[in-house]
Amino acid sequence: MLAALPMPVLHALGGAFAFLAFRVFPYRPKVVRENLGRAFPALDEPGLRALTRDYYRGYGDVMVEIVKSAAIDPTDLTRRMRLTNLEALRAPLEAGSPVVLAAAHQCNWEWILLALSLQLGHPVDAAYKPLTDAWADREMRALRSRFGARLVAADDMMRDLIARRRQPRAIALVADQEPVASERRHWTRFLNRDTAFFMGPEVIGRTLRHPVFFVAIRRTGRGFYEVRFEPLWVPGDESPPGITERFARRVERQIHEGPADWPWSHKRWRLAPPVLEGGASMPENPTP
Repeated sequence: MLAALPMPVLHALGGAFAFLAFRVFPYRPKVVRENLGRAFPALDEPGLRALTRDYYRGYGDVMVEIVKSAAIDPTDLTRRMRLTNLEALRAPLEAGSPVVLAAAHQCNWEWILLALSLQLGHPVDAAYKPLTDAWADREMRALRSRFGARLVAADDMMRDLIARRRQPRAIALVADQEPVASERRHWTRFLNRDTAFFMGPEVIGRTLRHPVFFVAIRRTGRGFYEVRFEPLWVPGDESPPGITERFARRVERQIHEGPADWPWSHKRWRLAPPVLEGGASMPENPTP
């Protein structure tokens, strides 16, 4: 029923939720304040408050836009999510090679998958982490696969990729989450903190020799986005830094370009960096 509402009405609801989360029943205010303060130490108090307000507004919009995904018209989605250079992906796909897409939780990341499924012209596989609640998991899988994307549980992803390694398709991963359950991590400085990164795109790309692209997204208006696919690595490229380090730097630059559009209420920094023998700190950008 909510998804059937016009987008302006949903954005008005998103604005109301944002107002409540910012001023009435603050949602994780300490987490947001600490994350923004550490990431942007040069911001004064008014600047931090304005950025916090803009974050809640943008996040409220994204939440109602995700609800709209259940009923959005394909033409409307294509108009709102502009994929500017699909030919960069189609070239290797038409040559017979799968491609790996590494995205971040920036702007409306859910619409990227839906728009790709509609516009790419090739199969799209997406890694996902099953939700604990069975109803929520079923609904999110239905929403994400609405236009044909094939969802693969993260724990099964590598086996599935090896079994289908010769089938041209896009392999989509949102790779800026904290790798709590993974023992294979890449540590680097990110937003002024020692930060662990998930190494999925690097492992898949190097192991299976698939080119890796960064999915760059920016907000162009309320409910409108532009996406560009930027090469991170191609088979045979052995120049430093590694794929994960390149991804971390590109995500950081994207956040600085649109700071209100990254999920600051998420508890991103729960892992402690490793301590080397003798108590020395880890290097800032270790080679994966």
